[in-house]
Amino acid sequence: MVFEGVKEALKKFLSQEKYEEAVNEFVRDLQRELIKSDVNLKLVSEISSRIKQRALNEKPPPGVSRKNWFITIVYEELLRLLGGEKKPVVKPGKKPWIILLVGLQGSGKTTTAGKLAYFYKLEGYKVGLVAADTYRPAAYEQLKQLGEKIGVPVYGEPGETDAVEIARRGVEYFVQRGFDIVIIDTAGRHHREEMLLEEMKEIYKAVNPDEIILVIDAAIGQQAYNIAKKFHEATPIGSIIVTKLDGTAKGGGALSAVAATGARIKFIGTGEKIEDLEVFKPQRFISRVLGLGDIESLVESVKKMQLEFTEEDAKKLIEGKLNMRLVYKQLLSMRKLGPLRKVLQMIPGFELKIPMEVDTKELEKKMDKWIAIINSMTYEELDNPEIIDRSRMKRIAYGAGASINDVRELLKQYEAMKKLMKTLRRKDVLKKLGIQLPESLEEEEGAGK
Repeated sequence: MVFEGVKEALKKFLSQEKYEEAVNEFVRDLQRELIKSDVNLKLVSEISSRIKQRALNEKPPPGVSRKNWFITIVYEELLRLLGGEKKPVVKPGKKPWIILLVGLQGSGKTTTAGKLAYFYKLEGYKVGLVAADTYRPAAYEQLKQLGEKIGVPVYGEPGETDAVEIARRGVEYFVQRGFDIVIIDTAGRHHREEMLLEEMKEIYKAVNPDEIILVIDAAIGQQAYNIAKKFHEATPIGSIIVTKLDGTAKGGGALSAVAATGARIKFIGTGEKIEDLEVFKPQRFISRVLGLGDIESLVESVKKMQLEFTEEDAKKLIEGKLNMRLVYKQLLSMRKLGPLRKVLQMIPGFELKIPMEVDTKELEKKMDKWIAIINSMTYEELDNPEIIDRSRMKRIAYGAGASINDVRELLKQYEAMKKLMKTLRRKDVLKKLGIQLPESLEEEEGAGK
């Protein structure tokens, strides 16, 4: 994990009696950890100087101890390094929304294009992919296979070498057909290959994208600072996706890239599966770094799970509305929490007893099968499962590698959940399930009483 030694440095600080000495020692430990995590040296110097200056010169508010005040300073400065508290804007500002993906060779850009398309498809958008990488052999085939896997169409022109024209025609193709989001996958660039950077500029001029996303490998190290700067000079970077954070990569270099471009980390890739793309939430990340947000109990895990729900999702639950997108999010969230028996036995708000004859491993296999079935559904079917007849069941089952009975079983579960949700419309019941309502919805409920 990035900055894994910061937590230990903070523990050591809290155990010491002499405040000024403890501050100086922590700052030295922090510097070592940031450098070890491949954060740019200039940034390391700036953040450690700010922490030390604030810790020794600023007075804590009345009633707050100096040590607690110091923790607050460290939290704020690390958060500042990641772009501050402002949340990344995930929802497109208009339709159609054109996204241009750029990055170095080997950064996982094509796979990320598929993950991003999948993420937005589940949010209810009609997404199209454009394969504009004419340099890497089989780049079009790779993107096409990803598109088929997630049910997202891919525009490409195998054999064509003019990436600019492919990008322009691809965007035109999807816009004319009423698509909401178009994602363009470009050739991976080496930051010294001026010809490729020039091509990137030409694509930018040809399609006039609404957002440019730089894809960075978490293991790239300190050179990420100069690479991000070079890309930003060629085309203004709007946001960043950090890939491969699932392995041993430190990722500090990617944080340097944020400072270099003024862009924000929008998503992080946490695994190889198509669903392993998460919205980056710096507050949660820093809490983990400092050891203030470790999740050790299932109740806390459930609360974390519910953070994946958007305000719109919560509103649908309150109104008793349900679709396959919400079912899918719940299934994925439960799979992330560990063994199903433990999850079912400890869900807060219910005295749920599982009969000994229930094979939870079989249930887990069934959940995996249901996830595959939902992946095989069209946009219309995700939003309105009621339209799924036998003909649609047959097509969905074939795409998911399942049987028609499997599809029928999922639909029966969906109907049962829909009936259950109608009985859970009260705010207090939703809270017992661990679903924390957004403040705006709390206010709506209060005003309606």
